[in-house]
Amino acid sequence: MKKELAVYIFIGRSGCGKGTQANLLIDHLKQTGQLGDCQLLYAETGSRLRDFVKNSNHSSQLAKMMMDTGRRLPDFLAIWSWSNFMIDNLTNNEWLVFDGTPRSLNEAKSLHTALDFYGYTQKHIFYIDVSREETKKRLLARGRADDTDEEIDKRLDWFDADVLPAVDYYEKNSDYTFHRINGEQSVEDVSRDLLASL
Repeated sequence: MKKELAVYIFIGRSGCGKGTQANLLIDHLKQTGQLGDCQLLYAETGSRLRDFVKNSNHSSQLAKMMMDTGRRLPDFLAIWSWSNFMIDNLTNNEWLVFDGTPRSLNEAKSLHTALDFYGYTQKHIFYIDVSREETKKRLLARGRADDTDEEIDKRLDWFDADVLPAVDYYEKNSDYTFHRINGEQSVEDVSRDLLASL
C-alpha cells in the first residue's frame, strides 16, 4: 500500500501567528502519533531568506537591498529556497509543514508541481485570517524597528496584491483541503479551531 504523505501550508498576513500555529500543529502531530514512522520537516521561508541575505555574495546583497526597502523578493528566490530544501531533505518518508509560503499565485503553482512530483496526496491549507486593521495593530505593538506605519502598509499592500490570489487559488482547487481559520482569537482558540478542522 502506498504511503500517504501529508503537507500543511500556513498562509496569513504578518503577525497573524502562522509560526506559532505551525509549531502547535507539529507538537500535536508528534504527540498523537499521527506521523507513524514518517519524519516531519518544517520549512519557514522567511527565516531561510533572512539567513540568505546575511551572505556577502551579489545575489544576497541585491536581495538585502530589496528587503531593507520593504519590497517583496522575486518569486524565483522563494522557489529556490524551498525547492532546495525539498531536494536536500526529502526521502519519501517526510510530512511537510510550510510557514509563509507561497507568497504569490506563481509560487503557489510552482509549489503544486513540486508536491505532485514528490507524491503528496494529503494537502492542507491553513489561511489564518486576520484583518488589515488587526494586523497593523499587532505589528505596531511589537515595536520592531521596521514596523513603522509606512513599512507595515507596504507589506499589507503586497499581501493583498500578491498573496490573496494564491489563497483564492487554493480555496478553489479540489486537490487541497482549505481551512479558513479566524486568527482574531486567542492563540489557544485559533489552535483549537485549526485542529478541529482536520
